[in-house]
Amino acid sequence: MGLLSGKTALITGAARGIGKAIALKFAEEGANIAFTDLVIDENGKATEAEIAAKGVKAKGYASNAADFNQTAEVVNQVKEDFGSIDILVNNAGITKDGLMMRMTEAQWDAVIAVNLKSAFNFIHACTPIMMRQKSGSIINMASVVGVHGNAGQCNYAASKAGLIALAKSIGQEIGSRGIRANAIAPGFIETAMTQALPDNIRKEWIQKIPLRRAGQVEDIANVATFLASDLSSYVTGQVIQVDGGMNM
Repeated sequence: MGLLSGKTALITGAARGIGKAIALKFAEEGANIAFTDLVIDENGKATEAEIAAKGVKAKGYASNAADFNQTAEVVNQVKEDFGSIDILVNNAGITKDGLMMRMTEAQWDAVIAVNLKSAFNFIHACTPIMMRQKSGSIINMASVVGVHGNAGQCNYAASKAGLIALAKSIGQEIGSRGIRANAIAPGFIETAMTQALPDNIRKEWIQKIPLRRAGQVEDIANVATFLASDLSSYVTGQVIQVDGGMNM
């Protein structure tokens, strides 16, 4: 029996990267997995098959997480297909970096819509289901820049700070219904995005990390598993920085 046996997890933006790692780890612990991405292409289908190979039910759904109505439709379909939604991971996210003086309104709006509004959309659609079940775990994927800020990423940092405050607020609102809400703030994690950085930038980042290494997507997935499982049954409204000590 895995830590998440018999539970259904809905993970946004999980066809690749951190979201995919969380989906695979949850599946190893026995959870059935519903995941979304903007499109479910060959890569998404491959992810679906990889998750299903863990011996659980898995299905990918094409959805624009920033669209309120699409989100409601997808959540209803997941509930119909899986029977319950026990865990929600708000992982969908994009970056459109730039200094404030040069940032366009479109860059600001896009990041806030995909990173923050999407979480509102999915929490709004999933909480009635969790309230009827009298249980649930909501995990918002924030960032260390949402805690400490970062020059050139005011839109991204604001969206991630919003996810932290959203988790804390939701945790207060629906804790009495048995639903927990927490946030994870990853630091410098090995993903396609960070691997594309020049070597000198990567080395500079790693020198700032007390553990002297970049994090792996599995490091995030392990903490997500803790927050999704009954191991954290008395943990809500918290933000856990998974950053190798970069921002103590």
